[in-house]
Amino acid sequence: MAILQLDDLIDPAATKRLVIKVGSALLVGDDGQPRHAWLAGLVEEIAAMRARGQQVVIVSSGAIALGAARMGLAKGGRASLADAQAAASVGQIALAGLWSALLQGHGLGAAQMLVTLGDLEDRRRYLNAASTLGRLLEAGFVPVVNENDSVATEEIRFGDNDRLAARVAQAAGADAVMLLSDVDGLYDRNPADPAAVMLPHVDGVTDAIRAMADAGSASGMGSGGMVSKLQAAEIAERAGIALAIVNGSRDHPIGTAVSQSRGTLFRPQRRDAGRKAWLGGRLDVRGRLIVDDGCSAALLAGSSVLAPGISSVEGDFARGDVVAVCNGAGKAMAQGLAEYSAAECREIMGLREADQQDRLGYAPRPAVIHRDHLVIL
Repeated sequence: MAILQLDDLIDPAATKRLVIKVGSALLVGDDGQPRHAWLAGLVEEIAAMRARGQQVVIVSSGAIALGAARMGLAKGGRASLADAQAAASVGQIALAGLWSALLQGHGLGAAQMLVTLGDLEDRRRYLNAASTLGRLLEAGFVPVVNENDSVATEEIRFGDNDRLAARVAQAAGADAVMLLSDVDGLYDRNPADPAAVMLPHVDGVTDAIRAMADAGSASGMGSGGMVSKLQAAEIAERAGIALAIVNGSRDHPIGTAVSQSRGTLFRPQRRDAGRKAWLGGRLDVRGRLIVDDGCSAALLAGSSVLAPGISSVEGDFARGDVVAVCNGAGKAMAQGLAEYSAAECREIMGLREADQQDRLGYAPRPAVIHRDHLVIL
């Protein structure tokens, strides 16, 4: 099999379904108005993809920025949560109308989808979103997705559209994600350093790769930085989805990046089944189980998390919540759905099954996290 390259993302034979993420700084100018000429060029590229047989999903930021300009709000509408929610309510109408008009100019229909973190964290709601996306794409429409910032709070939101794009790609059954950024790709150090070198491709996000990330957003308008992009890449690579970071600031940004082979492509590392991929992408982790070396080795061999191997419990979670499983050094190895609450885990940690019933007052379950509800990170 040929090694995946950046130009494969615009080849319908390699990438039938593509998610394109557009950030606020690209879509909205310093004056708070849409960058119509740039957007027209991007939509022209999307229309060409559709003509070649590709299906496209757009994950679009910009609602808060557009709404803040219309409302005259300070700090781009981000001075307070109330300002951001109000700006999103006003701006979402403008954003939807903008995409609809541009796509209609090429004979394409737009469909708006507003989602919250809970919509993609809850399994049933996730499947509903997946069904809607699939039906829209089959019907020939271009879904335009954004986080529903008018109702999301700091505690229950993605906070950036990079990770949202990766989760939408999972739900849509996409082959690849393209993050249009304000930098050319991932550099081995801060791009401001003259000695910085861009990585053309990454085969697996490792600690060394994470160390290269700069947490800041250069524009000050959006909420994502390189850290969020790497988190998005991790979600994608476990689900068999390629992810590219390319510079979106140029005219016709996709064609420009591909023709110059300029960008960083994160190649898929495995293809988890649907439920495992959804679980591996879960962001709302409620606690941590620290396990011993024996449990760590058993996990990597495909076993469940059992109480005797747990050395400590952190956080306050309920049965069914997502918890991280960490080794003795505190590094997250896996995450899964807890069969017990945090309080119950503390009661039985380190105990063999024969001793757990006395602590619980009922017959213990087979595992603290069953392997069927666990994914290795």
